[in-house]
Amino acid sequence: MSQRPRTEGAGSASPVSVLVVEGDVVAAEARVRDLQRQGYAASSVGTGEQALAVHQRSDLVLLDLDLPDIDGLEVCRLIRRSGDKPIISIATRDTELDRVLALKAGADDCVVASCGAREMLARVEAVLRRAHPRPPASHTISLSPLHIDGITREVRLDGRPVELTAKEFDLLHTLAADPKTVLSRKELMTRVWDTAWAASSRTIDTHVSNLRAKLGEKWIITVHGVGYRLGRG
Repeated sequence: MSQRPRTEGAGSASPVSVLVVEGDVVAAEARVRDLQRQGYAASSVGTGEQALAVHQRSDLVLLDLDLPDIDGLEVCRLIRRSGDKPIISIATRDTELDRVLALKAGADDCVVASCGAREMLARVEAVLRRAHPRPPASHTISLSPLHIDGITREVRLDGRPVELTAKEFDLLHTLAADPKTVLSRKELMTRVWDTAWAASSRTIDTHVSNLRAKLGEKWIITVHGVGYRLGRG
């Protein structure tokens, strides 16, 4: 399973599931809300016992180490023993010892509880990318008269070369790799720009406009309320 946020819509899969393990109800609700805003399917539990009972249903665990029942490091060790699910531990103190203990217990990353929402979400994205890297791009995509070479990163339309920037190429290649699928702006942000921040989606609109100027209006189709798909010139 690709471990990146995916919103529901035409041609999309179910979103990545994140389990927030946090004894503080207010903090748990805030973290769940932040994750949901960025397209994750987030839920929370308040104890280590609950986490051990339900963590198998999630794709990633965001684990606070200060739990009311079981030591958080022990919860981390037990989750790690059950598989390779990504775990990000949250420590109350920002000390080297806390980070070392969390990493030795099996966490993929350790953050301090006071870190901001942007950093927390960026760390979630980074851990998911490391745990489930994207497969290499196919060498050549031929959608006559459009040809895209994934090795040389050359694009030809009707036999003539089309000069694209690096991100324009990545965006076109992503759409062309599955031309019948409609990709949401959030999905394109995660695949091409490695971020799920919705506020950055205007970047996509700019790059789509540039591609249409170079390829023609009909090569990229807007599906209103959903996202974009590849068309035919």
